[in-house]
Amino acid sequence: MPILTTPAWIIDYLEAGHGPTVILLHSSVSGNRQWRALISMLSDRYRVVAPNLVGYGQTSPWPGDRAQTLADQGDLIRPFLDRSEGDVALVGHSFGATVAMRLALDHPDRVTRLVLLEPNLVHMLRHEGRHGAFMEAHGLRDFVKEHGGRGDWERVAVRFADYWDGEGTWAAMPSERRATFVAALSPNYHEWDAVLGDESLIEGTARITALTMVVWARNTKRPMAKPSRYSGNGLLLGVSRNWPMVATCSR
Repeated sequence: MPILTTPAWIIDYLEAGHGPTVILLHSSVSGNRQWRALISMLSDRYRVVAPNLVGYGQTSPWPGDRAQTLADQGDLIRPFLDRSEGDVALVGHSFGATVAMRLALDHPDRVTRLVLLEPNLVHMLRHEGRHGAFMEAHGLRDFVKEHGGRGDWERVAVRFADYWDGEGTWAAMPSERRATFVAALSPNYHEWDAVLGDESLIEGTARITALTMVVWARNTKRPMAKPSRYSGNGLLLGVSRNWPMVATCSR
């Protein structure tokens, strides 16, 4: 896997193909390998880049000297924007989708397309009056912070896996997969700070000019799902009305 070194970061990434640049940003407790199938599908038409976010793979861990922000994750991705010719499309999943939104807000001259798969916008739920969904997500955050802070990552893994993928997921997971899952959890401790502490997107979402598609599944967890008052005009959590494409899909 190639490595990009900057004054602030060591970043490992996947790259394939030629053409307009598409940057893929993975979800929490995952890594850029989640995009292998998509890279294969796109690389005959696009230059596809899939970095590992902070703390994943060989990418530098978060130093922990202060709370992480979305801008910090954006700074990690900025060199890939600078190395790209022409406009860039971003595809992000969950936490990666939230990072993609911050990049689109900060670099409107470079990011012209967004595909957001179940973006993690927990910080907006409270402002939109979706208190049940907010408390559900915040409860998971508190669990990660409490037990992860004590180093009990296996206990976090059970709760995390069963919450996102259904009761019994951890029990059914092979031992090798369990070990990999636990090893990938620690960056999530700081990602909650970025999602809940960085409120730049609460008002900033309406200023994103990139052509955007937002995708939810029918069984998307409530904090990540489209609001019940979605009207089909590109409204996302009541904030932005300038997004022309929104879709719901099934798994």
